[in-house]
Amino acid sequence: MVTDHAVPSTASRGPGLPAFITPGLLEQLAARVSAAPHAARVTTNAPYTGEPLADLPVSTPEDVEAAFARARSAQKSWAATPIEERKRILLRYHDLVLARQDQALDLMQAENGKTRRDAFLEVVDIGIVSRYYARNAAKHLRPRRRRGAIPLLTHTTELRHPKGVVTVISPWNYPLSMAASDTLAALTAGNAVVQKPDTQTALTALWSMDLMYEAGLPTDVWQMVIGRGSSIGGALMDHADYMMFTGSTATGRRIASDAGKRLIAASLELGGKNAMIVLDDADIEKAAEGAVHACFPSAGQLCVSIERLYVAESVRDKFVAAFVARTRKLRIGAAYDYSMDVGSLTTPSQLKTVTEHVEDAVSKGATVLAGGKARPDLGPLFHEPTVLTGVTPDMTVYDHETFGPVVSVYSYRDVDEAVALANATPYGLNASVWSRDGARGRAVAARVHAGTVNVNESFAAAWGSIDAPMGGMGDSGLGRRHGAEGILKYTEAQTVAHQRLQGFYPPSRISPETWATLLTGALKAMKTVGVR
Repeated sequence: MVTDHAVPSTASRGPGLPAFITPGLLEQLAARVSAAPHAARVTTNAPYTGEPLADLPVSTPEDVEAAFARARSAQKSWAATPIEERKRILLRYHDLVLARQDQALDLMQAENGKTRRDAFLEVVDIGIVSRYYARNAAKHLRPRRRRGAIPLLTHTTELRHPKGVVTVISPWNYPLSMAASDTLAALTAGNAVVQKPDTQTALTALWSMDLMYEAGLPTDVWQMVIGRGSSIGGALMDHADYMMFTGSTATGRRIASDAGKRLIAASLELGGKNAMIVLDDADIEKAAEGAVHACFPSAGQLCVSIERLYVAESVRDKFVAAFVARTRKLRIGAAYDYSMDVGSLTTPSQLKTVTEHVEDAVSKGATVLAGGKARPDLGPLFHEPTVLTGVTPDMTVYDHETFGPVVSVYSYRDVDEAVALANATPYGLNASVWSRDGARGRAVAARVHAGTVNVNESFAAAWGSIDAPMGGMGDSGLGRRHGAEGILKYTEAQTVAHQRLQGFYPPSRISPETWATLLTGALKAMKTVGVR
């Protein structure tokens, strides 16, 4: 296997924690968890070193119930808070996140193991999301006049009311983006939130909640609980008015089923096996560089990262050479600065999955073009960015999500085949198309079965276009975040129709038969004059 990745000269088993992360800070954040005073505790470990990081209280179902009671009480006054005041709070939070970004970066790296530049993209994301909803929520939520049943006589208005208390279950891979972005939209719509972040990255979520309170969020509107889904998942579902979940497809299916039984709505952003198509007219150097950014951010632990590369036969060799050369030059290691390109995986189970996928593929005949092995010399959970070729359907990595720094390269003969291969998956989360011809790239993108498709970008263009919806098709989920849909989903639509003068029933002086004739004539006339 190829192992000639760039390694920092000061390679060790990882740096110590940044000065910001003190025992006092850890105690302060842990105290924010909704749990009993003498609750059981759980310890998290730092991915860079494997050493203990945080000692957190574990919430019980009773703690969850109490958190919902507090949130429901606080939500009533929060829903009555003018949208302009919610806007001011959100903009103050925006400023605090940007001003204290080094704190967020330190926490994300300590808990997740990603590089600082990958962590910084989460700060950027939250800056964009908070500003967007602060500036656009009033437009999305305002009362809207709708066409009435009878022109001029029916005054119809659509109103939007908050759902109530929203459950947000957020994952470990993007601990700030996933903890805050969905919650911000729900709060701005006038809801309270009870959130269960993944325990591994709960510190970042708690830090974010602290900043929102500092920005002026009223007490108890945002609650945080910690625990395993098998323990408190039922309580989180039983008391929710809406469920927002980001995680695995298997868990998403169970949540969708449980939400259906309760007749509440749910939004689910789930797994993916995302494809990138390199067309024969692509700028190969740019496409190769884009593929590196597409496949290996956060060590591949990104729902929208690329795990399948489809390259036109005519440019395959040139593309693969450029892509592999760039991959081999990536700097792998642990550092609380911007010096590394690829960080650590987050959990032992994720390292196990990555290792098994690569080993299975190699044992069945796949070829490793770059990387291919774990790097315990750098830390307990590091794995080299890995490029595979010769991957066949009998290999696990062919169609199972790896969620790590592993990508398989395939070739295709024509665009129809490329699209068919990209769509040959039950998933449909994200995709990427590369072409010098923007119109051609967009035309191919429109044929790909995915909720977001980027042209000459990997995922950031669509993800960062906050005014547009983001979410998955097929096994990649239900519902959308971002844009109008990303906030309206946290509301109930209400139609208020005021009928004036005359309705559909005839006045007493006109017989039903005559009235039917008059109404029929009116309907024909409205069609003729173009009434919608």
